[in-house]
Amino acid sequence: MLGIAYPVFQGGMAWIADASLASAVSNAGGLGLISSINTSTEAVRDEIRKCRQMTDKPFGVNIMLQAPNVDEIAKLVVAEGVKIVTTGAGSPAKYIDMWKAAGIRIIPVVGSVALALKMERRGVDAVVAEGAESGGHVGELHTMPLVPQVVDAVNIPVIAAGGICDGRGAAAAFMLGAEGVQVGTRFLVAEECNVHAAYKEKILNATDISTIVTGKKVGHPVRSLKTPFSKNLAKLENDATSSPEEIFAMGAGALRRAAQEGDANGSYMAGECAGMVRKSEPAKAIVEDLIFGAESIIARFVAERVK
Repeated sequence: MLGIAYPVFQGGMAWIADASLASAVSNAGGLGLISSINTSTEAVRDEIRKCRQMTDKPFGVNIMLQAPNVDEIAKLVVAEGVKIVTTGAGSPAKYIDMWKAAGIRIIPVVGSVALALKMERRGVDAVVAEGAESGGHVGELHTMPLVPQVVDAVNIPVIAAGGICDGRGAAAAFMLGAEGVQVGTRFLVAEECNVHAAYKEKILNATDISTIVTGKKVGHPVRSLKTPFSKNLAKLENDATSSPEEIFAMGAGALRRAAQEGDANGSYMAGECAGMVRKSEPAKAIVEDLIFGAESIIARFVAERVK
């Protein structure tokens, strides 16, 4: 459907996923994605054009539906001839007819069976079923129960996301019925990822208990690394005397500060699998480890069953 060699999507991480990372993943046979959160609409246009110069393979744009310039970005992907769009943080229903008329493959991220069914009825091409193990904005359901329920409910391809980091996770996703996987956290430390060095260092030093979810009481839940900032934000949220305005003000711009400046007062979004990421390597090595690792595990399982 997408013209890619391997069913591996790179997460469209806001303030992080640029032409450098997207083109590297696409050149490796996966689907590279450019984030639509990149300072301005013109900056996103520049990244799309830059990516087209860096790869002749398919790539896409991830559109954050809550972005203030989302209407501009929705038209931009049409004007720039982008052929694949993934969406997050809501329903892209208002843009679907325009995108379909332009021949764009539409793949929204969903966190429930209900939203997956709604998207299928609206004519999208596939869905990313993302569990709460993922970094960034998260829902309530987790990957292991969410993916098979979405697979059973819809007749379009399902890509699994949330907590998938290596061939073992990819193999599990395929066994749950997914036809592809989306990976974010591991690509944060790809050599071609331009996120701040402090961000990469925090991922490489993470453990199994290094993440926290904030925003459950006010706004939207977000999973990030435990830092003084995220712990203080959680404390503020749980303080009955705090106003929503105070909480929003504290979180405003936090991801950008982390990704671009390595600021201690930034939000270092990452999934629960951060503790499994142990080295920086080329995007090609990551893509191949996910796919060939999964193939090896499945083949070994089959061989053992035959015995």
